Amino acid sequence: MDEIDRTIVNLLRADGRTSYAELARRVGLTAPSVQDRVVKLERNGIITGYKAVIDSEAIGLGITALIGIIPDNSADHQDICERLRAIPQIESCYFLAGVECYQLKVRVPKMADLERLIHRVGAIPGVAQTRTTITLSTKWEDRQQPLPSDGEARGVD
Repeated sequence: MDEIDRTIVNLLRADGRTSYAELARRVGLTAPSVQDRVVKLERNGIITGYKAVIDSEAIGLGITALIGIIPDNSADHQDICERLRAIPQIESCYFLAGVECYQLKVRVPKMADLERLIHRVGAIPGVAQTRTTITLSTKWEDRQQPLPSDGEARGVD
């Protein structure tokens, strides 16, 4: 990935609806050249998708919580992950080092929905315990990290 690719990626991260013509204008290439680069970035797994960013509260998902999962010794982690993936209220799932092997970010409309979700997660075979933290407010979310330079990406200083 060269500097032009980095610029294209940063522009698309800021606004995924930016046209090829606008990207081309900003990086000094033709629109077909930019389109070829974007297709290559998608094919190489650098760009993995495009999405609309929404206000969760505005669509009725006003409660955000983090659920940590402590597995038992017999846990089948692949099965746990498959069962978690099937629960639509789980927005993100992270595998962790430490006592809690998984951290889930969930969004639900009401506290009763959160309670049902906690029980559902706790009933998954291999889950010994859950620990839930309810967020009071979100100060920021999905902040974009600056892309590392080519040398930083390879671990070269």
